[in-house]
Amino acid sequence: MSPNSSSRLAVIGFGPRGLGALEALYAETRDHATQVTVDIFDPFDWPAAGPNFAPDQSAHCILNIPIRALDIDPPSFLADLIPPFADWSSTPYQPDDFPPRSDLGAYLHARFKALCAAAEGRFEITHTKTAINGLTDTATDWWLEADGQQYGPYDEILLAQGQPATSPDPQRARWAAYAADHKLTLTSAYPANGLLQAARDWQGKTVAIRGLGLSTLDVVRMLTWGLGGQFEDGKYSPSGREPHRILPFSLDGMPPAAKPATGAVDGQYDPTAKETRAFEAALNDTLFQQPDAALQTVCAALVAPAVRILTALGAAKTKVDVQRWLAAERDAPGTQEDQPATAALKTAIEMAHGRVAPNVGYVIGQLWRKWQNPLRSGVNAVRHTPLTAAALVGFDEGLKRYSYGPPVSAAEELLTLIECGLVSLCTADDPAVLLEPTGWRLIEGEDGLLAPVMIDAVLANPDLEQISDPLIVTCMSEGRIRHIADGLGAHTLPDGQLVNREGVGQIGISLLGRLALGSVIAPDSLHDCFGSSTIRWAKGFAGRRF
Repeated sequence: MSPNSSSRLAVIGFGPRGLGALEALYAETRDHATQVTVDIFDPFDWPAAGPNFAPDQSAHCILNIPIRALDIDPPSFLADLIPPFADWSSTPYQPDDFPPRSDLGAYLHARFKALCAAAEGRFEITHTKTAINGLTDTATDWWLEADGQQYGPYDEILLAQGQPATSPDPQRARWAAYAADHKLTLTSAYPANGLLQAARDWQGKTVAIRGLGLSTLDVVRMLTWGLGGQFEDGKYSPSGREPHRILPFSLDGMPPAAKPATGAVDGQYDPTAKETRAFEAALNDTLFQQPDAALQTVCAALVAPAVRILTALGAAKTKVDVQRWLAAERDAPGTQEDQPATAALKTAIEMAHGRVAPNVGYVIGQLWRKWQNPLRSGVNAVRHTPLTAAALVGFDEGLKRYSYGPPVSAAEELLTLIECGLVSLCTADDPAVLLEPTGWRLIEGEDGLLAPVMIDAVLANPDLEQISDPLIVTCMSEGRIRHIADGLGAHTLPDGQLVNREGVGQIGISLLGRLALGSVIAPDSLHDCFGSSTIRWAKGFAGRRF
């Protein structure tokens, strides 16, 4: 194409990852005499924020990243138009604060507007509030379809939808049918404002929560803070509008471990440069290994830094202890944890404050968190065999109970609510759930409690076979998307290009984000939205079009 050529791009779904992709594309092309028409298709009101960070949602839903670790400063070409988040926000955050997702969403939306201003004259950007449900291609162009209307032609399409609609799993589907028949309350954790509105009718009722992860902590916060309760001096002062009791439960019954409370404590878990190079080398070796060997290689790189940190922090653990823990983690994640849920919650809080020596799992989890960028670089920029990729993804997912932990304040609030009796973990560990005309009866051992309200706080896996979004279903049926492995997402090339049913990369259609899980690893982090994956996509687009 000529140096002055133009191109048309359609971006389907536009949250933080879509913003990161456009910023990367502008950075890649700004020194060339090029023009790009960018048509964004997203049904939500806040481009670049998306539903997860919508500025109009409850401020009780908070990030699991402190300000000191929020490494998403705007690119240099936006420096004169918008500052970093902490300087932009009207809230005077401290380094150890965990801001509301809504505040960050407002910033991302403002940053999108700044990008539009910076790119004016070279990028023509429009936002159409519609959901695309189909696409077609000719020998030279792509066309999109939505409610009988066509949009196009386009040279390239980027799918960046985050989490499209998913069919309910068998348990949820069975519950939904039963709840409809018996007029029971079954709802989802999000959108937060909808949950808060519904919760006004739950005063004095028992509420069960399916899941015990970060979303559950959001739900608990909305059912306490959101209903007028207050946490003060380690005590909870109820408003009187709360449920009678809250019963979270999950397959393992364990709450996630809190992140280190301060930068000083967090710094004690920093790997050395030499240890990071060894981890990167290990990841490179896994490219040619089978699943079991690949996991053993990665785990071997964790042993020395874990032993060093454990020793420095006064934990009486040896190399053998670490190796045994990792062996158990490879075989059955979480089974090596031997404390009851409430005791584990207390222990994690103490470790997060640095008041007690950490255990092996906590150290491994913090190392894994600090190596997320090397992990992505070692997996996303190349392509492992599907089985090896699935093994690495599974190991990463298992360690999220440590690496994606909540703020210690959220863990402390949960403990306070347990101690005052508002939250109970007595049926938290994979209870039997019996459907009765008046609700869900949770049974664990000799404990059995009835809840007339059930909240689903489980995030659906990005399994393509379970996606119900019409566009993805159509792309699957037409062979435009190839399933990389059972339970995982789409097969993509390192620059995001989709691989078709025949195993061939398709020029002109790409996918970024969690729907590519298996081709990529750890895509759920906000940092990944502004990381190397979007840069590789931008370079690929520019190389093909200009």
